[in-house]
Amino acid sequence: MGSSIHSDTDDALPIAGKRFERSPFHDCYAAPETVYGVYAGRFYPVGMGEDRAAKYAALRERAVLYDVPERPVEISGPDAVAFLERIFCRRVGTLKEGRGRYAVALTPRGGVFMDGVLFRLGESRFWYVQPDGALETWIEAWRSGYDITVSDPRSRVLQIQGPASRAVMAAASDGAIGEDMKYFHAGFFELGGQRVYVSRTGWTGELGYEVYTLGEATDAPRLWDHLLAAGEPHGLEVSAIPSMEVRRIEAGILDNGTDMDWTMTPWQAGLGAFVDAEKEGFVGREAALAADRDDLRLFGLTCAGAEPAMGWTVSLDGEAVGRVTAGSWSPALDTGIALVRMDRKGDWAGRAVTLSDGQGGRHDAAMTTLPFYDAQKRIPRGLPPEG
Repeated sequence: MGSSIHSDTDDALPIAGKRFERSPFHDCYAAPETVYGVYAGRFYPVGMGEDRAAKYAALRERAVLYDVPERPVEISGPDAVAFLERIFCRRVGTLKEGRGRYAVALTPRGGVFMDGVLFRLGESRFWYVQPDGALETWIEAWRSGYDITVSDPRSRVLQIQGPASRAVMAAASDGAIGEDMKYFHAGFFELGGQRVYVSRTGWTGELGYEVYTLGEATDAPRLWDHLLAAGEPHGLEVSAIPSMEVRRIEAGILDNGTDMDWTMTPWQAGLGAFVDAEKEGFVGREAALAADRDDLRLFGLTCAGAEPAMGWTVSLDGEAVGRVTAGSWSPALDTGIALVRMDRKGDWAGRAVTLSDGQGGRHDAAMTTLPFYDAQKRIPRGLPPEG
């Protein structure tokens, strides 16, 4: 099953690049078979002609280097903290310099507008690493009365993920990055003679790091070559996004705009833990706190007989009750898995359901809670997995 899995590259279309940003790392890996997607206005590789199962194995057993499209936006100035407290439903003022924090922005009606990681680079200097979406427009809509500066640091992001990533980063930094750099810690480091920003974060549910370039000050090809050289003794490989996609589904990591959107409350998206109910004044507070906190709509699904795909229908007793937002074959669990958005509130975990693939195929499946394993996030924290 794993060797025949569907890929986004099966649905590729040619697209002009005039309005989108090409990665400064593009020439380091580009080949005739490379297929690109667009996210946050940036091209990124969604396929390199690689064996996804083999790259998944490299991610789980060694380390993989990814060129990813997330885009940091800088918010700085005397009122930066006050403004960010207004925008996000999680406390900002308590975030220490050199740390990151997952933060969610809500709409005035209490829906999930955007999620991402907020880093504090200085007393009044922050980066919000945004996914796809109109972050700057949203900031402009709410910034009146705040003395802040919003700028684009022109930073491009690399992710080095997998159990060997710590050894890779230690080698790349001449030992400056080690075990004392904990989960969601960050800072400026020298990698091969170039100053970059590095965080202990990622999008795979594995131990991993993200490397942020500093715009034109970074020689991207030289940084790429340095990381590969540092990683070679540790089995570091390069991959497009598909192997990361498998792992993020297993880890229950959500993609804004795919698995959730502004029509969902944080409770429906399973993000209620990131809403600080004691915090006053953030956008959407009243609506979010008035919403049903037991109305969870995002679940996992397992299907032994098929690899689920986005858009497949979930039915119970012949009635459509939900849809697949992302699916894959899980090598770790040896079954098809999916993230599923349900149409209504219900006690869905443990229920037997039917998957319809839109072409007449029907498959037995079972609902479950998320994530599919490592619920305590021991793996990305560098701890032995449970069991």
